[in-house]
Amino acid sequence: MTRARPFLSSVVLLAAMCLATPAATLAQGTLNVYCSVQAEWCQGIANEFQRQTGVRVALTLKGSGETLAQVSAEAANPRGDVWFGGTGDPHLAAAEQNLTLAYRSPNLDKLHDWARKQAEQSGFKTVGIYAGALGFGYNPELLQKKKLAAPACWKDLVKPDYKDEIQVANPNSSGTAYTAVATIVQIFGEEEAFRYLRQLHRNVNQYTRSGVGPIKAVARGETSVSISFMHDGVTEAIAGFPVKIQAPCEGTGYEVGSLSIIRGARNLEGARKFVDWALTPQAQKLGADATQFQVPSNREAQLPPQAPRFADIKLINYDFAKYGASAERKRLLERWEKEVNSQPR
Repeated sequence: MTRARPFLSSVVLLAAMCLATPAATLAQGTLNVYCSVQAEWCQGIANEFQRQTGVRVALTLKGSGETLAQVSAEAANPRGDVWFGGTGDPHLAAAEQNLTLAYRSPNLDKLHDWARKQAEQSGFKTVGIYAGALGFGYNPELLQKKKLAAPACWKDLVKPDYKDEIQVANPNSSGTAYTAVATIVQIFGEEEAFRYLRQLHRNVNQYTRSGVGPIKAVARGETSVSISFMHDGVTEAIAGFPVKIQAPCEGTGYEVGSLSIIRGARNLEGARKFVDWALTPQAQKLGADATQFQVPSNREAQLPPQAPRFADIKLINYDFAKYGASAERKRLLERWEKEVNSQPR
């Protein structure tokens, strides 16, 4: 979820064309996967799952906030079978709204505690497949040119020096940005957090649609600073862009990227097979193969050496139960829209 190519939104990609697929493979049917990680990773899992199982995969790539909206809109006539990746809060909201289906994979016992907890908390309607910490990305060349210090803390981002220098995604469409809002609320308390968000708003030059948009803008010199998942900054740096990452000094939240079977899945057998496969070390290695550096959920999966280490980051005790609840999510987003996004910059 290299990043040199842009994140695709609302685009359906077929992992293999029917005309090129043997009849035996076609007999396995098609699995419709809504994918909320990056295009290269999505395509990698589609290709490898098809190679191993003979099940064709059709991909729809969207951010987690947009995917939640789509799954909700399609509830009466589901078109997707599986939702792969994206921040866990929207997956938990989908579980609460009965939009996803409970499934206990035999591979659950092989996962880290945080991934199993995600499953238990949702009534086994979702499960953690990776984790990643929120932080800042910045372009040291731009900051030097503008004689600006690199941000080290959340409170640095509201300094007047950073006027028009920051990008973050819109939390209505991006799970990354919603995680940021919920993180700031948990660190500062809600009233102080919204005062902070209004101050931050004056320094934001653009709210992007997808969570990876801001770090890509940093990499290409279009903005100095982003609020992003730190592993996304690693991806851009490895691709050769001038990007550095920073964990906020006050502490920060994190995501548990999740995997869910959509209620009403037309290929339920294929969906369950996909979940079992996606929780294996071999499948989780495909993230690093696509230069995505989250922490995999299977204990036997190798942590990519480039991945940010949780032990080196001050993580808050992120309340996934509260901020993954659909009512709380809706309330916070409405307040952000009214008190922050509607204000002039």
